[in-house]
Amino acid sequence: MGKTIRVGSGSAWWGDRVEPARLNAEQGALDYLCFETMAEATVSAAQVRARRDPSFPGYDTYLDERMRAVLPACMRQGTRIVSNQGWINPEGAARRIVELLREMGHTGVKVAAVNGSLITDRVLELTDRILENGQPTSTLAPTLISAEAYLGAEPIVEALRAGARIVVTGRVADPSIFMAPLMHEFGWDPMDHEKLGMGNGIGHLLECGAQVTGGYFPDPGFKDVPEPWNLAFPIAEVSEDGSCVITKVAGSGGAVTLQTVKEQMLYEVHDPANYITPDVVVDFTTARLEQLSADRVRVSGISGKPRTPTLKVSIGCTEGFIGEDMFFYAGPGALRRAQLAKRILEERFRIVGLQAEDVRIDFLGLNAIHGAATPANAPEPYEVAVRVAARTKTREEAVKVGREVDGMAVSGIAHTGKRVPHQDRTREVIGVWSALVPREQVPASVVYFES
Repeated sequence: MGKTIRVGSGSAWWGDRVEPARLNAEQGALDYLCFETMAEATVSAAQVRARRDPSFPGYDTYLDERMRAVLPACMRQGTRIVSNQGWINPEGAARRIVELLREMGHTGVKVAAVNGSLITDRVLELTDRILENGQPTSTLAPTLISAEAYLGAEPIVEALRAGARIVVTGRVADPSIFMAPLMHEFGWDPMDHEKLGMGNGIGHLLECGAQVTGGYFPDPGFKDVPEPWNLAFPIAEVSEDGSCVITKVAGSGGAVTLQTVKEQMLYEVHDPANYITPDVVVDFTTARLEQLSADRVRVSGISGKPRTPTLKVSIGCTEGFIGEDMFFYAGPGALRRAQLAKRILEERFRIVGLQAEDVRIDFLGLNAIHGAATPANAPEPYEVAVRVAARTKTREEAVKVGREVDGMAVSGIAHTGKRVPHQDRTREVIGVWSALVPREQVPASVVYFES
């Protein structure tokens, strides 16, 4: 038998649950535990928060909670951690992890921070066109907040080879976080697109956490999974040839089946033959799947093509504000009252001169999802939530939405159910655009710390 590496998922996004990560750390017999905590807008949102709140450290707001949950078992069992919880401040995140390690009595642990993904100050020099609309990226200059390139696995591998037990990064492509340990352990060459195709394919299966173990999968009566309230995050048992078995901790909820693996394999993959990552272009069309036993699916045959000369850059820009609120009707005639309420609000927005780029008044339970495609003869609901939202250029205009909904409490129509407006009913909109940058223009660097 050749060498096998066990890599487990610790999260699929910033707001993910912590308990499955602890379960993997304690019972997964892992060599590596990897955390994916960033969506496309995470860095931009972090930059916005940093502008409003100078005390914001710039890294994952759940860093402490996640690390306190998994560090004891990981240190005890020798499990190494790779995480992109650094957001816009990987070095700050690394320093905080060092503090937590010292609190727990773990000294001499090397922690690495991978920098280089943030290129806000030079993105307009390095890029040419916006991918979504073909316009020059220079047109984004007035609203630019942040720009981050998707780095690949190589700087993480560098840190692991230097002896880092924990590696924390900023924006690194999701699959790369999981593939870097495989490159390090198996000595895969960064130019070996066949091995890296398999490795990135495995990373893609793990990056969304419970989605491959039954999360985002159940459809009662059609696709059932056991104990969906007790889902575990996945574990990949990876062999040196790049094949693997996807599994989970025994006794946990959910399921690992051909269906769950296939759904995640195709999740967010526009072209299964050409899934572009910083490290390699993955080809899923050659994949072979085999159900070995309960909760054990063997994955092999994923192939790859040479990596592209460019890296993707996500560019966050301010795009105004959204004002939003909601109120409710129930019982016979709920829809008629909601329809009159919509007419009232449309007239009130005209009277107060609401300057909005877009206004939506939806009936939750009837047309809020499908909009104009909702069948004309859809059954009348017994209760209706009226969601009102407007997109505006200024916060002052966005505030008008909540103010007019407040008026519905006593100047509306019969049986209006109103929320007490303790929540913030306006929020800044961050738009995310894409561009390409030559990869040699985005060098990564690694900084080391020790507990």
